[in-house]
Amino acid sequence: MRIVTQTRFPKAQLPKLTRVAAYARVSSGKDAMLHSLSAQVSYYSELIQNHSGWQYVGVYADEALTGTKDNRENFQRLLADCRAGKVDMVITKSISRFARNTVTLLETVRELKNMGVDVFFEEQNIHSLSADGELMLTILASYAQEESLSASENQKWRIRRNFENGMPWNGTMLGYRYEDGTLVVEPTEAEIVCRIFTEYLGGSGMTAIAKRLNADGIPTRFGNDWGKTSVGKVLQNYAYTGNLLLQKYRRMDHLTKRDEPNNGELPKYHITDAHEAIIPLRSFNAVQEEMKRRAAKHTHPGVKHKEYPFSGKITCAGCGKHYRRKVKETGPVWICTTYNTYGKTACPSKAIPESILEAIADEVGGIGKITALQACEGNTLVLTLTSGEQIVKRWQDRSRRQSWTPEMKEKARQKDLERRSHHAST
Repeated sequence: MRIVTQTRFPKAQLPKLTRVAAYARVSSGKDAMLHSLSAQVSYYSELIQNHSGWQYVGVYADEALTGTKDNRENFQRLLADCRAGKVDMVITKSISRFARNTVTLLETVRELKNMGVDVFFEEQNIHSLSADGELMLTILASYAQEESLSASENQKWRIRRNFENGMPWNGTMLGYRYEDGTLVVEPTEAEIVCRIFTEYLGGSGMTAIAKRLNADGIPTRFGNDWGKTSVGKVLQNYAYTGNLLLQKYRRMDHLTKRDEPNNGELPKYHITDAHEAIIPLRSFNAVQEEMKRRAAKHTHPGVKHKEYPFSGKITCAGCGKHYRRKVKETGPVWICTTYNTYGKTACPSKAIPESILEAIADEVGGIGKITALQACEGNTLVLTLTSGEQIVKRWQDRSRRQSWTPEMKEKARQKDLERRSHHAST
C-alpha cells in the first residue's frame, strides 16, 4: 500500500534589518553652515534608505549649537529613542560633530553600548562596539576637546581685537543691523525701542509693557514673545545712546560657556559716538534712575532678599528660561518661569521637587560643586561641575503617597472620619 505524506517546509525567515539613525550638527548660525546642515541631512537620508540591510529611522539635526553641551534638543531626542529601543546604530560625521567634551562623549557612547547601540564615526572610521572602539575614541575625543579649546581661544582673541578697535562683536540687538563693522539703525525696530523707553518713563512697568507688545503682535528681535526680562534688557542697553561699553563680561571656559561680569580682570573699552543713537543719553540716564527708584521702593532697609542654593543655576532646555522656587502643599519645588507664568501650553516642562535636587547635589559632592543645571525632557538633568565635567542624572516623579506631608495626611484622615460619621447618621 502506497502512503503519501504531506511535508510542510518552514517559511524562509527574512533577515532582520538594522534600524539606523544619523546625527548631524553645525556650530554656526551662518547661512553657509545651515546649508551644510541641510546637505548632511539629505546625504544621510539617502545613504540609509539606499542600504538594503538598513531600516531608516531618521536624521536628528541641531542647528547652530555647540558640541560641548548636552542640551541639544535633537541630540537628546536621539538618545531618548535609543533608550526606547528604536535604534540599533547611529551614524555621525565625526567625533567633534557628536561631542567635543571627552567626558560627555565617552559617557554617551558607553550608555549606548550598554544598550547594544553602535555609533559609527565616518571620518575616523570607528565603530563604538568594535574591540578597540573605546580606546580610539578616548584618544581622538581628547584631541577634539583640545581642538575646541584652540578654536575658542582664537575666537576670544578676535573678539578682544575688535574691542580694542572700538568694534562690537556682533549687532544682534533690536533696532540695529551690523554692517561693515558698525551698527546701522533699523527704523521699524528703532520705533519699538523708543516705545519701550517712552512707556517706562510714562510710569508703566516692564511686565505691563511686555503684555502690550505681545497684544499688538510685536515680537522680539528673534521672533519670541516679550517678557519682563527682555524689556529690562532693552532698557539697560547702553548701546542705544550711540555709545559702547565693551567687554563687560568675560568667558570663564569653553566647555560651560559660562560668562561672568568683568570686575577688572580684563580691560573695558568705552567708545563715544560709535554709531547713530536711538535713545538720547539723558533719556537713558533718566530710565536708569527711575529703575533704581522703583527698586528702592520695594526694598526694606535691613531686610535681605533670601537666596536659595539653586537660584540662578537651573535653566529649562525647552524654552531657555531659569527655574524659580515655589512652595506647594507637597513641599518646595523648582519650576520653569515660562510654565509658571504662561502655563503648560507655553512650556511643558516639569516641576522638580527640591528634595530631589538636594539628593542629586549630594551625589556629586554638594551644591557648591555645581555651576549649572539643564532641565531636559524625560526627567533628565544635565549638571555642569566646577571642574568642567558634565554629568547626566535622571530623577523619578514622587508617588502621591511620598509627596503627602503629615499635615495633608491628617487633613485627609479628618475628612474620612467626617464622611464615615455622616454615613452612620443617615
